[in-house]
Amino acid sequence: MTGLFGRSNTIQKENVKMLKMLRKLVKSKKYSQALKVGTAYLQKVPENHDILFIVGSIHYMQGRYRQAVSFFERALEIGSYDVDVLILKANSHHILGEDKRAIQCCNKIAEIDPKNKAMRELLSKINPRE
Repeated sequence: MTGLFGRSNTIQKENVKMLKMLRKLVKSKKYSQALKVGTAYLQKVPENHDILFIVGSIHYMQGRYRQAVSFFERALEIGSYDVDVLILKANSHHILGEDKRAIQCCNKIAEIDPKNKAMRELLSKINPRE
């Protein structure tokens, strides 16, 4: 069957397939290959939250924090309450010396998960006396 629902199902299957492939590449530490695949896929499907998170995370792991932040921001436009994305974005800002932005991310995390350990640890690095 073709039509609107048939196309949606095909895109969903492609998304699942792509996620599996990217996770496998990341698990085997093939980061440059994963970045190529993920970036190419995002050109076709720019609103895929999971792919944005994975590509941003690879940039983060490779010390490219500015690039990571741009992917995390795009992911947060889709899923604004994703604590995993928020903590990596906050850490990226902190490493870049942008503590005000890091604190904004931490405040958002505190709204969602007030007892979040990673958020509390980052805040204690930013404000050691508190």
